[in-house]
Amino acid sequence: MAMLAVAGLAILSACMQKKGDDVTLQVKTQYGILEGFEEGGVKKFLGVPFAQAPVGELRWKAPQPMQPWEGVRPAKEFGADPMQLDIFGDMAFRGAGRSEDCLYLNIWTTAATTADGLPVLIYFNGGGLMAGSGSEPRYDGSSMAKQGVIGVTANYREGVFGYFAHPELTAASDYKGSGNYGFLDQVAAIKWVKENIAAFGGDPNRITIVGESAGSFSVSLLMCSPLSKGLIAGAMLSSGAEVMPNKPATLAEAEAAGVDALKGAGIASLADAMALSADSLQKVLPPRGMSRVVIDGYFMKESADDVFEKNEQAQVPLLAGWNSLEGHPAQALQGQQPTLQNFKNAMKAQFGDMTDEIFTAYGITTDEDVLSQKGLDLASDLFTGFPTWKVCDYHAKSGMPVYRYHYMHPRPQVSAKMGDKTGALAGGVREKTEEEKKAAATQPAIAPGAVHSADIEYAMGTLDTNEYYDWQQEDYDISKLFLTYYANFCKTGNPNGEGLPKWTVITKDNLDNAPVMKIDVESKEVASPERENAFRTLEKFYRSKK
Repeated sequence: MAMLAVAGLAILSACMQKKGDDVTLQVKTQYGILEGFEEGGVKKFLGVPFAQAPVGELRWKAPQPMQPWEGVRPAKEFGADPMQLDIFGDMAFRGAGRSEDCLYLNIWTTAATTADGLPVLIYFNGGGLMAGSGSEPRYDGSSMAKQGVIGVTANYREGVFGYFAHPELTAASDYKGSGNYGFLDQVAAIKWVKENIAAFGGDPNRITIVGESAGSFSVSLLMCSPLSKGLIAGAMLSSGAEVMPNKPATLAEAEAAGVDALKGAGIASLADAMALSADSLQKVLPPRGMSRVVIDGYFMKESADDVFEKNEQAQVPLLAGWNSLEGHPAQALQGQQPTLQNFKNAMKAQFGDMTDEIFTAYGITTDEDVLSQKGLDLASDLFTGFPTWKVCDYHAKSGMPVYRYHYMHPRPQVSAKMGDKTGALAGGVREKTEEEKKAAATQPAIAPGAVHSADIEYAMGTLDTNEYYDWQQEDYDISKLFLTYYANFCKTGNPNGEGLPKWTVITKDNLDNAPVMKIDVESKEVASPERENAFRTLEKFYRSKK
């Protein structure tokens, strides 16, 4: 009887262990207890510190591990947003002001117990590595959490605080490098999630990272960095990647740029720069030109192209794409009439002797083609399309599954309550200029499409957080589809699911006729050898310039 009793207790104990602990509004992490709140069926833990505040002597140093705290730490409000200038005036934030003390992440979960083992999505914001925050409403993880995926956003240092290199900083660092602090913050956030997400009902072995624009460039690097590539189970790119034609900076180049920046700002020494307040520093050292990744021998030991060429990137499924109107020919034409010859003349400074070959590959052969989708494709590819395609090409050749999309759906009209405004770069609105008002009446219409960053609210299911646009039922339907694709990919490494348009994987065997999901009112998969040929022609041009 005694042995039976012992056996029964063992079975009961095993069952209890399998069941796991309840995920309540108080969660014990490795650093202390966090107390969140519940809203709409989602448990939220906001303003969670994942590294020490990079202030004082920790400015321009790699993020340092959090120190444990005593008692219960409230996690009911967003932490401070990263320091930044108002580069994108329409960005909306929910953080507690702006501060160098900005290394916080946010968690949205519907897990009931720690045994649920839900997949995890970590979103890194866009903003040119100069602006943005994980507190932006468009990245909110509530809808993702309701799909059974734990949503996480994480801040990282922006601009001069995240990407300033200097020989004295290099000499003082343990790894003898400088300049990649924002990227190292992203690594630290992934590591924190890996170490702690089980307590929130997450599976630390099913972490998918995603980003848009600068966040997408970051994800492509995180796939390659020796510090992070082994921590993730999947990756998603939205409009951008740090591969050709983008080139990293050598450590010597980055250090020289830092020295020149101080000199140009009239700052006598690094010590003087360290003594400046954060607000003063970013005013005298503006962020532009400080956002290139540095081959520092630590975060990156070689370029992402080199890593992908050798198939040494993270061996995980990839979902990647970009929008149909990332750029347009008007940017190159600069007010000239959109004729074929004018467009060719504008692009000749870039393409040189290959101008005609590239235009032919894109099917731009008449005046009408310039402002058609063909012209938009070329302009968009020069911004984000080509490097995103190239990562897909690299990764599919490695044997890893790749799912590529082209997001086509234009945002609806700006809501009438906004007055005479037009859409802006970060999902908000701005006043129309007089030139824009005149142009609307006199210039040929540009084919409608999805502008840069327009996909975010759809993919994350956050349309209702953006009150600027007159969302229609079709927008909600597209958002449901896109969100479900994202969630399925996080769960299984495959976006497909019951009732969804079938999405075929790209492999090394179908690269020349790659299947691409066109996401729109009527989403469908297409394959276009002509489109792939255009990419190969652009690749030929970029390789000729190496």
